Amino acid sequence: MSELSFLNQIPLKQTKKAKRARLFIFCLEIFFVCGLLVLWLASKEIRENKSLWVLFFYCFPSEFIVSFVPHEPIILYFSKYYGPLTVALVSIVGTVLAEALDYSAICFIQEHKFLAKTRKSSWAEKLIRLFRKAPTVALWVAAFAPIPFYPFRFLVVMADYPLWEYLLVILTARLPKFYLLALLGQALKIPDLWIIIFFAILLVSTYLPAVRFYKKKKTQKA
Repeated sequence: MSELSFLNQIPLKQTKKAKRARLFIFCLEIFFVCGLLVLWLASKEIRENKSLWVLFFYCFPSEFIVSFVPHEPIILYFSKYYGPLTVALVSIVGTVLAEALDYSAICFIQEHKFLAKTRKSSWAEKLIRLFRKAPTVALWVAAFAPIPFYPFRFLVVMADYPLWEYLLVILTARLPKFYLLALLGQALKIPDLWIIIFFAILLVSTYLPAVRFYKKKKTQKA
């Protein structure tokens, strides 16, 4: 093997190592978030626990990629026992860390064949061009408003929006949102049953459109 051919092998090996490292990190992220979610769902003691650590760790499954569980009801619950600023600060720290994991995970899965094909579609390119006209404003409004945020997580990565700017938008938009929500929860002292009902409504409203879309695609294929 000549010196030149040996040098050509180095980037390939580094690339493989980098891919393995990214895959390992991605798997750790998934196991971490899913583990927290399973632990929270399986343990009644944890769900009824009023420790701020529960609020902090709950941020990860509630803000991870497609948001497995809604975040708002838990903020309303904890605001009955802690001040609005405390609830907002704990929630924003967990949320910013969760969004950093989101960015990392989506950067990895965007190389998947389906997402890569979607990225190159005409409608996705139009959406990305529209987003790039005012990305910070669009993200801030989406992060503050009571609308599903997960599409913007994918859009940020596809549009190559910088991570630090993304986290800064999350911080400045979600902190006042969490504070106002906690302030409302403290003022109203919402009964636990109503919070559970609110939790169920948000959960159904989040996943029902996806279920309908899946059934529609399945019917079309049939």
